[in-house]
Amino acid sequence: MADIKVFIVDDSAVVRQVLTALLSSIAGITVIGAAPDPLFALKRMETDWPDVIVLDIEMPRMDGITFLKKLMQEHPTPVVICSTLTAKGAEVTMQAMSAGAVDIITKPTVNLKGFLQDSKTLLADAIKGASHARVGRMSADSPKKSIMESQPKLNADAIIAPHASSIHETTDRVVSIGTSTGGTQALEYVLTRLPRSVPGIIIVQHMPEAFTAAFAKRLDSLCQVTVKEAEQNDRVIPGLVLIAPGGKHMLLRRSGAQYRVEIKDGPLVSRHRPSVDVLFRSTAQAAGQNALGIIMTGMGDDGARGMKELHDTGALTVAQDENSCVVYGMPKEAVKHGGTDGELPLSAIPNLIIQSPNRVRFLKGS
Repeated sequence: MADIKVFIVDDSAVVRQVLTALLSSIAGITVIGAAPDPLFALKRMETDWPDVIVLDIEMPRMDGITFLKKLMQEHPTPVVICSTLTAKGAEVTMQAMSAGAVDIITKPTVNLKGFLQDSKTLLADAIKGASHARVGRMSADSPKKSIMESQPKLNADAIIAPHASSIHETTDRVVSIGTSTGGTQALEYVLTRLPRSVPGIIIVQHMPEAFTAAFAKRLDSLCQVTVKEAEQNDRVIPGLVLIAPGGKHMLLRRSGAQYRVEIKDGPLVSRHRPSVDVLFRSTAQAAGQNALGIIMTGMGDDGARGMKELHDTGALTVAQDENSCVVYGMPKEAVKHGGTDGELPLSAIPNLIIQSPNRVRFLKGS
């Protein structure tokens, strides 16, 4: 198999030098060039177009977002954003993700070289994941350590013990969604099409901790539903969407007739924090058959085991179909584990949430 060809666009000579050296040391990746701004990059890439572009946002002559929009219109190519961990940087990066970037590499304002060297696994995963992304489908359908540190792969047992729960019948429903690569655009597509009357929604989107608040704020400005970064003991109520904070796990809890979320520290689960497996297992225990579980575009297998547990309680569980996914990894694994009742295109997911059918109705097609 041919190496993944990567081109780096960053106005910092240090970043270009460090990223080039690190990525060149990773098996299966070849850095074919680097440039200080998009205009230089376009000239360099004419003769050898990359498979993945690593792109900074704030650069001279042409900023990263302008370049990204131009790129997606004229030559769609997977882009990984390399952005600083600042509030301003997070807001701008969310604009870039909305414009078509598939992943984020965060860089601090100090000790940059040391941070990037410590994040070699993150860099490799981000670029390898981006190389599989089908960016043309994105527009068609519409730190502390990274979220993927190099550690032993733990399952949801590390955060929440498995056990059978006795769920009382209730009309209160909860929608639990997990997604990763390509998920920022997919979630924007879904959430902007929902009325305020939908059941409470809880979401894990794989994203670094400095970015989830800006992501939630952006969605809130676009949607009829209220969207916010989840906080400890937030109630899950109709018309409210809670997005798990980066760097923390989010669990669904039930006390009496009320659903609430618990925000929890802990190790990476399925190499992620927050983890979809943790969200789905807690949803199985707190809501069971009263839940609707949806797994969408993303690389890896986070969520597959948790969705099987949720499915086995009698909850309706659905995967985004391959044709509409940017990366058909997480949905594919969920289907393989036998945890889904079916697959739907991204365009059908908003109506599924609005109808919020139970499993029997869904399987009967009513």
